[in-house]
Amino acid sequence: MAAPSPILNTQIENLPLVSRGKVRDIYEVDGQLLIVSTDRISAFDHVLPNGIPDKGKVLNQLSLFWFEKTREIVENHLVTGDVHRFPPALQGHRELLAGRSMLVRKAAMFPAECVVRGYLAGSGWKEYREAGSVSGVRLPPGLVESARLPEPIFTPSTKATSAHDENISMADLMSLLGRRSAERLRELSLALYRAASAHAESVGVIIADTKFEFGLQEGGIILADELLTPDSSRFWPKDEYSPGRGQRSFDKQYTRDYLERIGWNKQPPVPAIPLEVVEGTGQRYLEIFRKITGMAALQD
Repeated sequence: MAAPSPILNTQIENLPLVSRGKVRDIYEVDGQLLIVSTDRISAFDHVLPNGIPDKGKVLNQLSLFWFEKTREIVENHLVTGDVHRFPPALQGHRELLAGRSMLVRKAAMFPAECVVRGYLAGSGWKEYREAGSVSGVRLPPGLVESARLPEPIFTPSTKATSAHDENISMADLMSLLGRRSAERLRELSLALYRAASAHAESVGVIIADTKFEFGLQEGGIILADELLTPDSSRFWPKDEYSPGRGQRSFDKQYTRDYLERIGWNKQPPVPAIPLEVVEGTGQRYLEIFRKITGMAALQD
């Protein structure tokens, strides 16, 4: 059986397109939002010309899993991920939307990403080497790459519409959002990370770091956007974990590594990735989906 073709773009007639991000297309329908996760893949702030088949289904179905699992910690924006319960205007698009979309409530989003780190990796590792701290959080000296931190830390960042997000301190977040909101977002983010990490470790997965997004809906804070996916989190196999080096990860690092190897300067034109990298990346996304959810296959 031939591999499915990736869904790179969507077009749903008679529905306003609210935004088209690097991965997700968002439409407005009956006063709510339809979030469609495509198979686009980005690296180094650029969308690559070819995608990863079924990647959008992994992102969507992992988010649905986590929204259900964490709803006792904080309310979220999910209405339903069941296409049969979508509004009549969407029923003619069930084949496209099944498994890769969700209907959600609108929220006024906070202009910050709530990053939690349990391990020292990525930009956190780089900042620690330079300053001994991450986003203003002072860490013990002598930590190595991928070290487990004494306790998870909250390291927010700006939500950039172009270029890179920028790490900010808790004091910066308070200035941006007000003390009460900033402290509540930190509290919720750490609670979500701890609960998710406990589940992940029980199935052999380390969540090294992740980011959450929150919004206001009818005066209350709700969890929104995607949740604990390979695009928003760094997942490592627990049985292979060894501090002092980079770790194998279940995400698009495989694609990034290829682009680094070929010496791309991270400027247009953006190169396509070969079939072996497409397949290798797709296998990593499916592997983390199966481990986290316990399901053998994606839902159609």
